[in-house]
Amino acid sequence: MRTPVRHRAVGVLEAISDAEDASPTILEPPLNDVVDPATLDRLFEPTATDDSA
Repeated sequence: MRTPVRHRAVGVLEAISDAEDASPTILEPPLNDVVDPATLDRLFEPTATDDSA
């Protein structure tokens, strides 16, 4: 059984809502208006390293 993928954007949204002491559903502006969740996930994807240099 695979573990569900947790998107980085969810963690960002939770951190912001905790800092603002507000529900994630009432934050303004909505996270999707400010940050592209797919791009945020790609920013933190593992990268291949080249040890041949």
